Amino acid sequence: MSTDNRFNLLSFSGKMKVLHLSWMAFFITFVVWFNFAPLLQSVKETLGLTTAEIKTLLILNVAFTIPARVIIGMLTDRFGPRLVYSALLAICSLPCFAFALADSFTQAAIARFLLGFIGAGFVIGIRLVSEWFPHNQLGTAEGIYGGWGNFGSAAAAFTLPTVALMFGGDDGWRYAMAVTGVMSLIFSFVFYTNVEDTPKGATYFKPKNLTAMEVTSKGDFWLLLLMKLPMYGALALLAWKLSPSGVAMLTDMTVYFIYAGLAVLYLYEVSQVWKVNKWIFSQPVPEVHQYKFKQVAVLNVLYFATFGSELAVVSMLPLFFAETFTLSPVLAGMVASAYAFMNLMSRPGGGWISDKFGRKPTLLILTAGLAAGYFLMGQVNSEWPVWVAVAAAMVCSFFVQSGEGAVFATVPLIKRRMTGQIAGMTGAYGNVGAVCYLTVLSFVDYSTFFYVISATAVLGFLILLFMEEPKGQIAEVNEDGSVELIQVSNH
Repeated sequence: MSTDNRFNLLSFSGKMKVLHLSWMAFFITFVVWFNFAPLLQSVKETLGLTTAEIKTLLILNVAFTIPARVIIGMLTDRFGPRLVYSALLAICSLPCFAFALADSFTQAAIARFLLGFIGAGFVIGIRLVSEWFPHNQLGTAEGIYGGWGNFGSAAAAFTLPTVALMFGGDDGWRYAMAVTGVMSLIFSFVFYTNVEDTPKGATYFKPKNLTAMEVTSKGDFWLLLLMKLPMYGALALLAWKLSPSGVAMLTDMTVYFIYAGLAVLYLYEVSQVWKVNKWIFSQPVPEVHQYKFKQVAVLNVLYFATFGSELAVVSMLPLFFAETFTLSPVLAGMVASAYAFMNLMSRPGGGWISDKFGRKPTLLILTAGLAAGYFLMGQVNSEWPVWVAVAAAMVCSFFVQSGEGAVFATVPLIKRRMTGQIAGMTGAYGNVGAVCYLTVLSFVDYSTFFYVISATAVLGFLILLFMEEPKGQIAEVNEDGSVELIQVSNH
């Protein structure tokens, strides 16, 4: 933990340098991940794609991120954020270049699926920032990291069409895509040469096992297995969307193979969880090393509702405004971007409020606001003045993104050495939420879609009542066997 207690955003040294480089890395991952959305029309025309194929590419873009966030979380805990973030930025530039050079739907689909891996970058910075900032600044720091990095999707929407026009011609979009790949590749070297995993003299705690998450009670063992199911369910849902019942990209036989593969993978994961945790069934865990997995489960559900709804709403909001108020696509896109703009202040705001007033009270208030906000969005119709509808979207967005900030103000306070794994699982639940909400949207009208999100937020609020405010200290064991206590609250 950095010993300097000042929090000066204008500083570019010590822990602040790490924070700034972390959000820049995350920002670039989001520019690359969402470089496709603003150039959809050009890609569609150049490659001669159907609307169904374009929608398939959008689904594929978020599919791989679900397992990727879990895998990257584990790798971060094992090898450290510096190496893993640098490698991710460098390796993911390759499918970015591949997409820029794609000549067919199949090539584009494979590249887009692989690019989902870069969406896992978020998890790495959560662990890195938690190593450098004390508990009373952690929510603010994680909020800045998340909010300013998330803004990469809005930045892509604003700048990439202009870059494409500068290069001109039918292939302008290819150059714009390639530029984002070059940015990612260059920044991987900048990050590696300028960041350290921990402040000087601090220990980087690693989990005992890389293959599965540790739990410390029998009840938590069963809860962990239960919480794994929705991640496999979301991937099965994606496969179904690509089947003949959906966009018919895959044959029935292929989809059945995917279902069987997911079932085998789940059983394999159950065996790994058992291998890592079977000893808890025969001997009690010393109290000093216990943590409550229910804390993770609650945060998973809340991130499903917050980030899951953000990803889904960002995807559909331009169309919603265009159809509800008969706006031109350009104007609808600009109006809808107000939702993403809120990220710059809302997510750091949620983290800051958490630091000041406690994790659980903040989450309760923001989740209630989230439910009310989406209920309000469900009321919007063509008789509303456009500016009132935009204001409603921005109010809703404030609660969504502040809620995300508050969730990740809590994640690093559960068990330090497993922060990457916990952040990976919670982060993955955000993508699970997006897949579920977008699937719901394909069956219902816009107002029902907003009401469904509101209902899940109410469920999240009820589950949140079971969460306990992080307090006191968490214990971690040094390599020499000595125990180090890490402060997580003032009380």
